Amino acid sequence: MFEIRKGVLAVALALSGCSLAPTFEQPKVEMPGAYKQAALALPADERGSWKPAEPAEAQPRGEWWKVFGDPSLDQLMADATKGSPALAAAAARVTQARALLGITSADRGFQASVGVGPINTRSSPASLGLPAGTDVGSRTLWRAPVVASYEVDLFGRVKDSVAAAKKDLAGQEATYRSVELALQADIARTYFEVREADRDIVLLLEAVRIRKASADLLAARLEAGAVGEFDVSRARAELAITQSELEAARGRRDRLESALAVLAGRPPSAVTVDVSVADRKVPAIPAGLPSSLLERRPDVVTAQAALEAANKRIGVAKSAFFPSLRLTGTAGFEADELGDVFRWSSRTWFLGPFIGTILSVPVFDGGRNRAGLERAKAEYEEAVARYRQQVLVAFGDVEDSLAGLRALDAQSRAMGQAVESVRRASRIAQARFDAGAVNYLEVLDVQRTQLDAEREANRVSGARLLGTVALIRSLGGGWGESKPADK
Repeated sequence: MFEIRKGVLAVALALSGCSLAPTFEQPKVEMPGAYKQAALALPADERGSWKPAEPAEAQPRGEWWKVFGDPSLDQLMADATKGSPALAAAAARVTQARALLGITSADRGFQASVGVGPINTRSSPASLGLPAGTDVGSRTLWRAPVVASYEVDLFGRVKDSVAAAKKDLAGQEATYRSVELALQADIARTYFEVREADRDIVLLLEAVRIRKASADLLAARLEAGAVGEFDVSRARAELAITQSELEAARGRRDRLESALAVLAGRPPSAVTVDVSVADRKVPAIPAGLPSSLLERRPDVVTAQAALEAANKRIGVAKSAFFPSLRLTGTAGFEADELGDVFRWSSRTWFLGPFIGTILSVPVFDGGRNRAGLERAKAEYEEAVARYRQQVLVAFGDVEDSLAGLRALDAQSRAMGQAVESVRRASRIAQARFDAGAVNYLEVLDVQRTQLDAEREANRVSGARLLGTVALIRSLGGGWGESKPADK
């Protein structure tokens, strides 16, 4: 009998850890030959080309926002890393996934428990070596057992479960990076919107100053009889409208500043962003951005991890069709009296059989195991579809960002020319008005056009910064060393 048990144990150990999960194959995704928008803007020999996507979460992203060279932005990023509730929640989810991995991994080792207490028992005559029919009374035993068990991983259930839990952890870590990247991008976007508002306020303040001076001058000329009431009324109305736009711009800046505080995990009253209208350079985008940068996108990495975890869970579902073997044993002390429990003579032990309740063989389960396998396969197919969709979304995000930046670059050049021209026209109109050659309406019309052009140029300048942030986010982080481009 001992030799039979040794043989069973040897076979069990040989089968231990054998995985039933299918061999993982990376899903194929149709890859474009190059970035469409990059191809429109770059010579053929400088166009970045794709290669098969392989998630590379470990690729460094760096402190990508430092390409903008703004210490205030750097400080906001540091504050957000420490105080953001959204980031803290994502970190807690990573800790939960790590703990679940620990729980799953615990099945790999021996399990043991210790107990002390009385039991009331009645043994059969056969177990005591007595003739059948012997009257055996019940008795109370005091026991102090150590119960140990170990599951022999015959068909890789434990191994595949641990592998799936590791991928779940990797997915949560990637999700944390996704939340972190989204937070950083939101802070950068909001910060640049604050700076756009600063510049807008300066333009409106200058417009208010000019309109007030014009209104005062026309009022003086009205008293002298040089102009009519109509010109004065129009000048004062234009002044009031510009003052209203100024207050609206100030209100928008206050709201943006509050939003920055919330993103950084601080109350709005604790965050004040100093006013600044310094020119901010738009970082130059390197020629030929490779698809390898997309491999760092946390959402792509999350989808990849979910895909591999689903593949492993097919193996877990398959293992339910096969026998499971759990070795158990008990050792400790057993006595009729509490005071005798821990005597050496009271020691006892028991090693469970290899057949019976220890070796569990599924015979009839009403289709539960087959349904579980079908579910696992369907979950894998869903994960494949989600992965492909996420990769396509990543491609689309980059193309959209490049298209937006290309259009904004053209807009910026056009608006620069427009502002230069309208400023010259404004100077000419003012000089002609001062010389009495034209009425004030012509001056007012040109000034209004100038303000609109300058504000639109400011908006486009801010949009270029926001577009750059969007491109960085769509790539999963920065692209390395970047030189600021001329504005």
